Amino acid sequence: MLSKLETEKTLLRAFEPEDAPFVEELAGDKRVAATTITIPHPYPPGSAVNWIEKHKERAEKKESYIFAIEEKSDGKLIGTVTLRIENNHKRAELAYWFGVPFWGKGYATESIGKVLEFGFENVGLNRIWATVMKKNIASSKVLTKNGFNHEGTFPKHDLKWGKFEDVEYYGLLNDDFI
Repeated sequence: MLSKLETEKTLLRAFEPEDAPFVEELAGDKRVAATTITIPHPYPPGSAVNWIEKHKERAEKKESYIFAIEEKSDGKLIGTVTLRIENNHKRAELAYWFGVPFWGKGYATESIGKVLEFGFENVGLNRIWATVMKKNIASSKVLTKNGFNHEGTFPKHDLKWGKFEDVEYYGLLNDDFI
């Protein structure tokens, strides 16, 4: 079972089937899809339900921990943070997105910090890494605010909507986690 985590402004919890319409609405915004490699646009109707249905099994197998992020003040879903675990190497990839109305309000920085704590202290990870599109400067700032180091740029690394995108790699070691 996925732990519930709490920050000053957010609650992090497992996704529920009733979250699916909100996932489709938030992730369906073209501006969200444009800043991620894996979110399609338009967001296919019904795909959020399928995505959510796989979470529990992945957490039980310790393959990934996928947190729904909700605003503490009103319980509104605002985004997600995921740790994709590579158990044999004690590392994980951090992935996240937040709905456009919640950008620039500190939710991402705060929620990611709590998930890093979970990954290092509860899961026993040695390293957490993340990739962001070079054009997603706000996401790079969120990572550096959480102690990540820029480790390199991979030019024209991912294909998004028919265009090759440069990708920035960031990493954080347990020893360096603040």
